[in-house]
Amino acid sequence: MQVKQLKQDGLNHELEVTVTAEDIATRVDTRLEEVAKTVKMPGFRPGKVPMKIMKQKYGKAVMGEVLESAVNETSQAALKDKEITPALQPKIEVKSFDEGADLVYTMNIEVLPKVELQDYKGFKLTKLVTKADDAAIDEALTKIASMRKTSEPIEGSRATKSGDTVVIDFKGRTADDNVEQPGMAAEGHHLELGSNSFIPGFEDQLIGKKAGDSLDVKVAFPEEYGAAELAGRDAIFEVTIHEIRQSVDAVIDDEFAKELGMDDLKALRGAVAEQTNQEFNNHSRLKLKKELLDLLDDAHVFEVPQGMKEMELQNIMQQVNLDNQQRGIDAEMTDEEKTELEGIAERRVRLGLVLSEIGKENTIQISDAEVQKAVITEAQKYPGQEKEVFDYFAKNREALESLRAPIYEDKVVDFILELATVTEKEVSAEELTAEEEEAEKPKAKKKTPAKKKPAAKAKEGDEKPSEDKPKAKKPAAKKKAAPKKKAS
Repeated sequence: MQVKQLKQDGLNHELEVTVTAEDIATRVDTRLEEVAKTVKMPGFRPGKVPMKIMKQKYGKAVMGEVLESAVNETSQAALKDKEITPALQPKIEVKSFDEGADLVYTMNIEVLPKVELQDYKGFKLTKLVTKADDAAIDEALTKIASMRKTSEPIEGSRATKSGDTVVIDFKGRTADDNVEQPGMAAEGHHLELGSNSFIPGFEDQLIGKKAGDSLDVKVAFPEEYGAAELAGRDAIFEVTIHEIRQSVDAVIDDEFAKELGMDDLKALRGAVAEQTNQEFNNHSRLKLKKELLDLLDDAHVFEVPQGMKEMELQNIMQQVNLDNQQRGIDAEMTDEEKTELEGIAERRVRLGLVLSEIGKENTIQISDAEVQKAVITEAQKYPGQEKEVFDYFAKNREALESLRAPIYEDKVVDFILELATVTEKEVSAEELTAEEEEAEKPKAKKKTPAKKKPAAKAKEGDEKPSEDKPKAKKPAAKKKAAPKKKAS
C-alpha cells in the first residue's frame, strides 16, 4: 500500500491510496479459498474445487466484496500511518480498479481540531438562589386551580361571549353536495368559545347568541385538514344552543386539597412548596451553568469545525421549525434569524469540543449503571409501554448515545464547578426565573482564525449544552385548529 498526501488545508486533508494488483490478487485468492470450502460443484467434493475453476466461476463475483474490504482496511491503515484522526466519515472516491490492476482511490478527510485548553480551574461564579415564599406558593396554587375550572349555568339571559361554555347539538353537511358526513354531528356537546378546538370560524359565529337560538354555521375546512375527504371543502352546521355556562375557578381549600390526594390544604401547600423549591433549584442550576459555559466560551478562541457546525445548525433549525409548527406558526425564517442560529450552532460546537477535552483530560467517564438509570427514567414517561422503550434503546445505539450525552455534559460541568469558587446571591423568584433572550447570541468580540475548519466527530462531551435553547418564533396571532372530537 502506498499513501500520498495530495492536499492539506487547515483541517482538510486529501490522501491518495494505492493498493497493488498483487495485494488485490492475494485478497481475491483468500476469499475464493473461503468460498471453496462450502461451494457445491458437480464432480468435486466440497473444498476440492481447483482455484483456477473458482476464479473462472466466482472471480468477478467476489471482486466487489474484495474492493469494499480492501478500502476499509487500507483507509484505516492510511489514517494511522499519517497520524490523522478523522472528524467525520472520510469521503472516498475510487479512481481506478480492475482485474489485474492496482486499486487507486482518494480520501477527503476532515480532522478533529486540536483544542488547547485554557485555565478552567478556579472560576469565580455567582449562584442565584431563592426560596418559595407564600406569594410563590399562592401563585402555584392559583395555576393549579385554573387548570381545574368547573362551569355553572349563567344567571339571566345574556348573550354568549368568549370564554363561555355552550351546550350544543350540531349536525353538519358538506356544502357542495349537501351530504351529511360521518363525525360531523353531536348532541349535548360542551364547547368552550375561544378555545379554538373547532375549525376556524365555528366558535366565532356562536358568540353573541342566546340559549335556545338555532343557526346555520358556515365554515371551510382547512386545506391541511386531517380528513382528506373534507380538506378544503365548505361545510354547513345546523347548531342549536341549549345552555350557556360560565367558568368558575376552583376554591382553594381543604376539599380542593383532598381532590388532589392531599390530607388538607396545609399538606398541599407543603407539597407545592417542595415542588416550587425544586423548580427554583433547577433554574438556579441552569443559570449557574450558563455563566460557567460563557466563561469557557470566552476563554477558548478557535474556528469551530465547519461540518459539525452545519450538522448542529440543521438540528437547531429542525427543532425551531417543529416548535413553530406545534404553535401554529407558518413563516419563513429570515436571514437575520438564520445568522443568529448559525451563531448558536457555533457556540454549541465550540463548547462541546471544550467540554469533551476537559472530560478526556480528567478521565471523566459514564458508567453503564448511569446510562441504565437514564433509560429507566425515560421508560417511566410511558406507563404501560416500558418494555417497548427498553427494546428501543437496546436496538438503537444512536438513541442510547442521546441519553449518554447530557449525563456526560453534567458530569464535566459538575467537575468544573467543584473547582470553582461559587458565591450564592439571594434574588427574587421573578429574577431567577426570567428568561435570558440573549443567552445564545454569538459575541462579536470573539475572533477566530480565518480558515474554516471541518466538522469534528461527535464524542462524549460534544453534546449541546443544555441551557442553549433556540427560541421559536412568537406567533402574530393564534392559529385555529380543526375540530378535535365529533365535529371532525
